[in-house]
Parts: sequence; structure tokens; C-alpha cells
Amino acid sequence: MVVCLTGKRFAFRHQLAYTLCIALCLLGKLMYRNRNSTLKTSRGRMASLLAALYDSARTTFTTADAARITGLTAPLASSLLHKARKRGLVTQIKRGLFVIVPAELGSSTEYFGNPYLVARYLADDTPYFLSHATAMELHRMVTQPQFVIFVSSTKRILRQTLHGTQFRFILIKPKRFFGHTKHWVTKQESVEISDLERTVLDGLRHPELCGGIADVAKGLWMRHTDISVSKLLDYAKRLRVGSVYRRLGYLLELFVLATDAELQFLRKALTATYAPLDPSLPSEGPHLAKWRLQLNVPAEELLAIRST
Repeated sequence: MVVCLTGKRFAFRHQLAYTLCIALCLLGKLMYRNRNSTLKTSRGRMASLLAALYDSARTTFTTADAARITGLTAPLASSLLHKARKRGLVTQIKRGLFVIVPAELGSSTEYFGNPYLVARYLADDTPYFLSHATAMELHRMVTQPQFVIFVSSTKRILRQTLHGTQFRFILIKPKRFFGHTKHWVTKQESVEISDLERTVLDGLRHPELCGGIADVAKGLWMRHTDISVSKLLDYAKRLRVGSVYRRLGYLLELFVLATDAELQFLRKALTATYAPLDPSLPSEGPHLAKWRLQLNVPAEELLAIRST
């Protein structure tokens, strides 16, 4: 009798173990299918997101853009992009800002994208335009590469350094937000930059943000055939900055780019005070009463630009 009970117990335990094993196998298959399905869904959504971004000619985008395109909540969109980063499909420029890694680069995690487009996103909804040395580079007014991206905007934005590139924002008053144009940095995407005339005047106001007055003068001469003197005078009148009147008049006369009437217009706007030709250099050199300038950069050095 004891042997019989023992056999039944053994059979029961064996059956229970077998059933449990089957259940675990079924559960494992279910979990694998669910994981595989989730993975396929995730990859499908990422493929759809990338396709939508390419269709709209956008390679730089935000988490909010991804959420809007995919229909996901912000946390789920963030999770999707986190997985895409691991796969090398996108690079995170800063929190909430991403760029698509071109297929030819493989799974690169160092790709930064176009810095001018990044500047556009950093400005967010604030009116902006690329300016100073950056605009000079885009307008082919310099011969040396620039390593700081200058952006003029009507909102105070802190300077930032992303992936080794410094973005510096220059605050301007809304009434001085003029003289900008569209510049295509790729076949599909554009940014706002100061036009030729505004770029010259910004350089004259802050030569230190453009490499110095000699570089500004060189840029003026390099593009002088495309620059409108009448527009320069109109912009100068709207800016109403004394140092700009002085430096502009001096350079236009030195390079023989303006008429006597145009130069007279600038001279009438001068006050009795003097300003240095280049504020980033020591205050030394002769004073030129005609333009109320202290010539701390020799005229010969500026005239030599025309032969380079």
C-alpha cells in the first residue's frame, strides 16, 4: 500500500514538473514574440520618422518634432530616439535636439550636422540672423575659416559650446532687426543671415567680432562691386551709431567707393568726440579731425588690402 502511494506521488510530481516546463516554454515564446514585435514596431516607427523628416527636408529636429510626427507621447518619443542613438541613426546635439546621421557615415556617434542649422534651432522662435564673422564667411568676405558661430537675436541667449563649436548670441533691439536675407546652406534647408550691407555695418560697429577693422575693410573691398553704398548709408541712418558713421566714412573715402555728397552725409552726422578706428587695439596713433577718428591702424596697411 505504501509503495502504491509513493508511485502515485512520484507520477504527480513528474506530471507537475512537465506541465510547469511546458508553461515556461510557452511563456518564453510569448515574451520573445512580444519583444520581437515591439522591436519591429520600434524600428518601423523610426523608419517612418526618418522618412517624414527627409520628405520635409529636415535633418535637424527636436523631440517635440518626433512626437508630433510619430503620434507618440514625449516620453515614448524620447525612448525611441534613445534607441536610435544606440543604433547610430541619430546624434544628440543637446538635450531635446538631434540630427540624422547620413547613411554613408555608418553608425557614427560624432556627427554634428550643419552648425548653421544648429544655430537656427538654438535661436528657437526668436527672430535671428547669422551675423558678424559668420556672415562674412558665408558672404565670402574672409579667407580664413571661422570657429565661432555668431548669431544676432532680439532675445538674450547664453553662449553655448556644442561638440566643440561655440555659438555666441548678440542681443539687438527689435527696431534694429533689419537687413537680413535667406541663405541656403543645403539644397533643402536655409538660414537667415545679415545681407552684405548689414554685415559691413555690424563689422564696423564691433570689429572685434570680425577679426578686427583690417578684416572688415578687407571684406568690404572683396565684395565692393556687389555692395550698394546707398543701402549702406540708409542702414547707417537707421542704426544711428556714431562709431559706424566715422569708420564707414573713412573707409569709403580711403577706398574711393563713395561720392562727395555721400561722404558729406556721413560727416554731418558726426559729433565732436573721437573714436578709435579699431577698438580692440591700443589707443595710439594720429587723430583725423575730418572723421573724428584715432587712426590706430595705419592707412597704408588698409590700402595694401586692395592689392591682395
